[in-house]
Amino acid sequence: TSVKSRFAKSLINCHKGNSTEDILYHLDLGTKTHNLPAMFGDIKFVCVGGSPNRMRAFAQFMHRELGLAGDGEDVADICAGSDRYAMYRAGPVLSISHGMGIPSISIMLHELIKLLHHAKCRDVTIIRIGTSGGLGIKAGSVVITDTAVDSSFQPRFEQVVLGDVVVRSTELDKDLAEELLACSREIPDFPTLIGHTMCTYDFYEGQGRLDGALCSFSSEKKLEYLRRAYDAGVRNIEMESTAFAALCGLCGLKAAVVCVTLLDRLEGDQIRASHEVLWEYQQRPQRLIAALIRKRLGLGPALLPAD
Repeated sequence: TSVKSRFAKSLINCHKGNSTEDILYHLDLGTKTHNLPAMFGDIKFVCVGGSPNRMRAFAQFMHRELGLAGDGEDVADICAGSDRYAMYRAGPVLSISHGMGIPSISIMLHELIKLLHHAKCRDVTIIRIGTSGGLGIKAGSVVITDTAVDSSFQPRFEQVVLGDVVVRSTELDKDLAEELLACSREIPDFPTLIGHTMCTYDFYEGQGRLDGALCSFSSEKKLEYLRRAYDAGVRNIEMESTAFAALCGLCGLKAAVVCVTLLDRLEGDQIRASHEVLWEYQQRPQRLIAALIRKRLGLGPALLPAD
């Protein structure tokens, strides 16, 4: 099934056909100002992550992994006219930043999904690459999300629309998760596992941290909550996965979330690893995604280590 035909059933926007122009404001793109099919029609993989610098580095990494001409160092920001998001491409791979938290990723996804629709893209796989706090697993582990859950450990994304609470499913593509896990066996130097990812609206109190400007609970209550999360199958915590899973699922996109853990939250709140260690950790999901893309394109195992 093509992305185009999926959108036909689930762009679920009865008003889109009434407009002669669609301005993707936060991406600085539009249907009248840009030839979106020419620019993006051959995209097969979309990778999104919080940091513009990280997504630029990922595009450069994929440029090398795919053996494209040049060194990729001068990769251009397609959204340079906007200061909200950054977008790069390397062959059939689009690499986009989404900022921090559900509001930021939701805005980007609405406009990205419309971009893919207008560009007539087909059979697109979309993957969020990120960092997270682990639960009961070693720092540096990579978690492939099977289901994104909310702060009550439920597989749902709740959004208020015109004053009503709308609840949407947060299941991700299980075949894609298993394919990623199989690819991880080619990269034995770090642990990779499948588990639930808990998505919160906040980095501090919302994730049970004791070290924010405010804290309304005891360390005992914090540990009791995090242990309940672990018992419910949660293996990592971040701030985007429920919105990502819900939007992609509604629009028929095969989606995955792949995050590295920077610490074990059962052991502490603050991230104390050195910049060098954290940089290497952040490359681990990128290496796994590169292995998947190379396999899909028939290029075999990865040839280049991430820099």
